[in-house]
Amino acid sequence: MHICTTGIDIMKGISWDDYKVAYQVAIDGTLSQAGKTLEMNHATVLRHVNRLENALEIKLFIRHQRGYQLTDAGSVLMDELPDLIAQFSRLENRLHNVEGQISGELRITTLSSFSAQLTPILKEFRDSYPLIRIKVLSTDDIVPLESGAAHVSLRAGPKPNGPDLIVRELTKLATSYYAAQSYIDSFGTPKSIEELNKHLWVLPTSDKYRIPFIRHIVDNIDKDKIIFQSNHFPDVNQAVIAGMGIGPLGDSQAIMNTSLIKVPINLPITQESMWFVYHRDLKHSARVKCFYEFFTKQLS
Repeated sequence: MHICTTGIDIMKGISWDDYKVAYQVAIDGTLSQAGKTLEMNHATVLRHVNRLENALEIKLFIRHQRGYQLTDAGSVLMDELPDLIAQFSRLENRLHNVEGQISGELRITTLSSFSAQLTPILKEFRDSYPLIRIKVLSTDDIVPLESGAAHVSLRAGPKPNGPDLIVRELTKLATSYYAAQSYIDSFGTPKSIEELNKHLWVLPTSDKYRIPFIRHIVDNIDKDKIIFQSNHFPDVNQAVIAGMGIGPLGDSQAIMNTSLIKVPINLPITQESMWFVYHRDLKHSARVKCFYEFFTKQLS
């Protein structure tokens, strides 16, 4: 009796990492960008893709000078893998939860502007739980937790909503305008709304103008008074600290820098908070529970 082993032989050479790397190449479009995302070199990314295609005996990508384009088979990969990645993430979480041990990887997504304040807390958390490995994704975009890319999201703004999300308020956020002492020594501070236009401003780019405390300033100054802009809040913060002009900082962040002086500007009241968000599949996760308790204690 002959048993066909072709399918078994093909699958033998494929690892789950091969699929994940190929999926990242499909998302990023080039080997080099996928390598940056995955923190591996160009040759390693190519080796994973070639190994997967050779094992499947199917071309997933068409190579162009501009990047990697999906074949029809590659499009199937893009359709099917997100669900598989999410299922593997849920499986990993459930296996960790069975042990109840505070160990393994804890993936956290947070605002770029908050990551510097988060790092000292994470250091103390690691000191208390040395079996934990931490991975932080700093971005102003909302990372969908159902994808498994992160276990915990630290979000700012209105309360997040979603049928599968567990949301807990951490703290109220307060943002003010600050200037370095060196700037104040040279230019002073505005004493009224009419004087705002006499000063130099450090602000986020126009995609952030919808934020009330940014909009308030933009509406009351000439655009040529904005002498520095960035789509990345930490860049804005550093420009203020360097004395380039007046700009927004979170009060909790500004208090860490003694060279900064709060500028008396009456801003519109905004109800914003920092939220601790995780997927309901992780409601029994020892890592998430422990991190929440530790984090709230540090904030208080």
